[in-house]
Amino acid sequence: MAVKHEQENGLLLDDDGRTRRTGTLWSCIAHIITAVIGSGVLSLAWSVAQLGWIAGPIAMLCFAIVTYASVVLLSGCYRCPDPVSGTRNYSYMDAVRVNLGKTQTYLCGMFQYLYMYGIGIAYVITTSTCMSAIRRSNCYHEKGHAAPCEHKDIPNMLMFGAVQIVASQIPDFHSIKWLSVIAAIMSFAYSFTGFGLGFAEVIGNGMIKGSIAGVPASTRTKKLWLAFQALGDIAYSYPYALVLLEIQDTLKSPPPENKTMKKASMIAMILTTFFYLCCGCFGYAAFGNNTPGNLLTGFGFYEPYWLIDFANACVVLHLVGGYQLFSQPVFEFVERWFSEKFPSNGFQLPLSSLTSTKFWDY
Repeated sequence: MAVKHEQENGLLLDDDGRTRRTGTLWSCIAHIITAVIGSGVLSLAWSVAQLGWIAGPIAMLCFAIVTYASVVLLSGCYRCPDPVSGTRNYSYMDAVRVNLGKTQTYLCGMFQYLYMYGIGIAYVITTSTCMSAIRRSNCYHEKGHAAPCEHKDIPNMLMFGAVQIVASQIPDFHSIKWLSVIAAIMSFAYSFTGFGLGFAEVIGNGMIKGSIAGVPASTRTKKLWLAFQALGDIAYSYPYALVLLEIQDTLKSPPPENKTMKKASMIAMILTTFFYLCCGCFGYAAFGNNTPGNLLTGFGFYEPYWLIDFANACVVLHLVGGYQLFSQPVFEFVERWFSEKFPSNGFQLPLSSLTSTKFWDY
């Protein structure tokens, strides 16, 4: 594919007039892993415990396949009508507008931003919980597991918010590559820690706990409710389709962006699903019917306390990057709206934002 590059004000531009994209296969994988491997990985052991040894792993594999199928379809929507040389769609809403029309754009846009807003709230709560878990872990180590070691979450939320105020000054989605790389490393660190602790616990027990049917419930209704809740937790662990086009818009070409995205997604899905299966299955094998909702913050493990602290700290650092990954599209939408509404505001947006299609023009 021939790509036209122009020089303007010292900047090398792509064929659409934006600053030349420099994203690679590896930066794309980092973005995807940051979006996919979230704190939900630590609740997968509980999910497997509710579904049992057969339905639990199969459910994770099915969600991985569905996610990858969605990626293949969406990645082809980045350029229209031709997926190699067509006009770019910079976001999920742009692709909806081109393919489904104005009404669907408003509807899908509303759900997309509500989804990303909800993810941000979940990340704030999870980060606060992990920060409190670090303090409780140290307290239990010093005073015993029966000690009253409860801590308030609100100060932790305020601290996380202050960090995000600073991180939100990153100008655009293209500039958070380094943050995604750090977040991806952190996600692998705490996922591997959870897997390693579960494996060690199984070896220490000398047996594999759990059953085919999963944790028993008092009634069929309650069992069905817990099973659906487990499926919801697994689905929550694969949340990146709605920011896929924003990630794809960071990639350089040639090769065509959709080919790089498909390859990166395949690698990322294999890696994340492997860690998901390891964390979920070994966590259930270690604790059986007593599997906690979160292996690190629910204290399925108490010792070594320093390793628990390290893993929780990795969760916090990862969610700093994850929050930005899901919030940058929201920030860009709000900034574009204010830029159009108040043209004399004195703030200058990045070129990538100024050349984007306006939501209110759909």
